[in-house]
Amino acid sequence: MTATSRSNFQWEFVRQPSTVGAIAASSVFLAREMVRGFDWQRIRTVVEYGPGTGAITGEILRQIQPGTRYAAIEINPSFVRHLRTRYPDVPVHQTSATDVANVCVKEGIGRVDAIVSCLPWASFGDQLQSAILDAAVAVLAPDGQFATFAYLQGLLLPGGMRLRHRLRRCFASVETSRVVWRNLPPAFIYRCRNPRLATGDAPADRQ
Repeated sequence: MTATSRSNFQWEFVRQPSTVGAIAASSVFLAREMVRGFDWQRIRTVVEYGPGTGAITGEILRQIQPGTRYAAIEINPSFVRHLRTRYPDVPVHQTSATDVANVCVKEGIGRVDAIVSCLPWASFGDQLQSAILDAAVAVLAPDGQFATFAYLQGLLLPGGMRLRHRLRRCFASVETSRVVWRNLPPAFIYRCRNPRLATGDAPADRQ
């Protein structure tokens, strides 16, 4: 991560802590762990939520197969400008993740094989969490994959607990990664597969 990217991220955290969520961008260690659980050989459509300054974007671009359709959704205008400069070939849409269906239409994407989320879930209220996950489930393929990281410090906050329970209702399979200690703050990843309607009893998590 460049000094310019780091400074930009920290300034945006000061300006908008509820939408940025952390004092520092994701480390390379978290980025590598984030992409590790995806079946990149079969994935042909990818959407990234909240890429920020692009720490995880670069890892995604290194993993995807030639011809894979990729789009990013970022609501922060400063980050959007930075991403479009850093990754000029990547389509970056300045909108909310709740608008993913319209983004897919614009990009000619049918069902989405993988969603990589970098959103600060613990900062979101109940309605926003629900709206974002409902929109994600609606566009994911039946065997689609969804991954998002969570900070250890937010795990016991109301938003963090809501996210955990909601993921278990929205996906048939929810696994958690090891803790990535070499990140500020330390984080782990929820790896989810097979989206479903958010009804019925939730299955047990698997480590």
